[in-house]
Amino acid sequence: MNKSLSRFTWLLGLALACRLAAMVLLPLMDTSEPRYAEIARIMAETGDWITPYFDYGVPFWGKPPLSFWSQALSFKLLGVGEFPARLPSLLATLGILWLVFSATRALAGRQTAWLAVTIYGTSALGFVAAGAVLTDPFLTFGTTLTLVAALRIGLSGGSPLWGYLLFAGLGIGLLAKGPLAPVLALVPLGTWLYLEPSARIRHIPWVGGTLLALAISLPWYIAAELKTPGFLEYFIVGEHFLRFVDSGWNGDLYGSAHRAALGTIWWYAVQATFPWGLAAAALFVAAVRQRGWHFFRPEGWRGLLLAGCLWPLVFFTFAGNILWTYVQPALPPFAMLLAMALQKSDSRWSHRAVVACAGLIPVVILVFTLVVHYRPGSAKTEKQLVEFTRKSGGAQAELLYLGDRPFSARFYSAGSAKSVDRRELDKLLGDRPARNFYLAVPKEHIDSISAPPAGHLQELFTNRRYALFQAFRKPDADSL
Repeated sequence: MNKSLSRFTWLLGLALACRLAAMVLLPLMDTSEPRYAEIARIMAETGDWITPYFDYGVPFWGKPPLSFWSQALSFKLLGVGEFPARLPSLLATLGILWLVFSATRALAGRQTAWLAVTIYGTSALGFVAAGAVLTDPFLTFGTTLTLVAALRIGLSGGSPLWGYLLFAGLGIGLLAKGPLAPVLALVPLGTWLYLEPSARIRHIPWVGGTLLALAISLPWYIAAELKTPGFLEYFIVGEHFLRFVDSGWNGDLYGSAHRAALGTIWWYAVQATFPWGLAAAALFVAAVRQRGWHFFRPEGWRGLLLAGCLWPLVFFTFAGNILWTYVQPALPPFAMLLAMALQKSDSRWSHRAVVACAGLIPVVILVFTLVVHYRPGSAKTEKQLVEFTRKSGGAQAELLYLGDRPFSARFYSAGSAKSVDRRELDKLLGDRPARNFYLAVPKEHIDSISAPPAGHLQELFTNRRYALFQAFRKPDADSL
């Protein structure tokens, strides 16, 4: 292995070590990670593999179950915890990296392939999503499988297996995110076939492949609708239409709308590709100055990769309810294009520049991990508060949250933490409290809490958002 290949493998090894450290040391922080982890925990506990549950008895219709299946299975095999919850995303990312490596090696050789996976794995979103409890890595694996299969078919016809893998990617995407997957995957393919009429379309098994994609995904959709009627209407119309056309969509059953100005996805793309996106912009400007715009004509495989890179951004340009993770399906073709451009560039990218770009995000995340690990009160998580409650009051200690329960409290208490409103709390803290319990109060509401006549509140613990009180009944005079 020459020095360049050795450098890339060392950089990837360092990034993996940093990611594993974060997966083990960082608690699940509100809101997305513990929300999805709790859904998977309930699935593993109840054994219901058809309907994901947002809470006990409350079906979750917001996402298909592929990520929850993998996380619940991980809990079954490894126990409930941060690392088992995050491990499936890492495995999905390793699958994405293999696909990126395989396709780039076929196009430009082994050294460029190592650079491509380094770019993907050390970009901001690629690195973060590799070890986070999210659905997006599974969607990206599906869309990337479809793109790479089409690319391998287009290059040389490829093995007939690639034709079916193309549609297997669609089936995986349908189970990971829903109808969004074929929209993100098939439009780039259609664009490429239009730009390249000579592409080997005859090698794509449209009928058999479509049946394969439906065989992978359709049984669950049917079972989910039969088990919880109303799922398809909410999921198809609400989550895949109203969510994107209405930035303030009020029909969301499981959270609040993420309001964003139209076109925000492009700013998210800058964040998601950092720092490599800045390098790509600099390379683009230099190439235009030296070679002109004709250098970027979408010819051959470049048309497919450009379409795969740009289409997710174009599609979400007119959506007002988006997250930065929506950029992720664009990252694999971006990494491939940038790696091949860097290898052919005469801008003299130095060893130090590659190391700086590849090491920046892993080092930043590692520093953040160590800070949170040694200062857990600085993070938006209820892990330490729940652990303190159990150490103080035992595993059966009753923990109540004034107002909404954070998702991390649900996960770390194994669903036992409950929410209470002010009227219910006043009743609990009446003249004759019925039982002892622990009460977590948002810091901004502490002043509104006062000790009742026959009860007592003692502050025991504080974190970033809550103060923990122990509420216990004073003994009756007759018992003294």
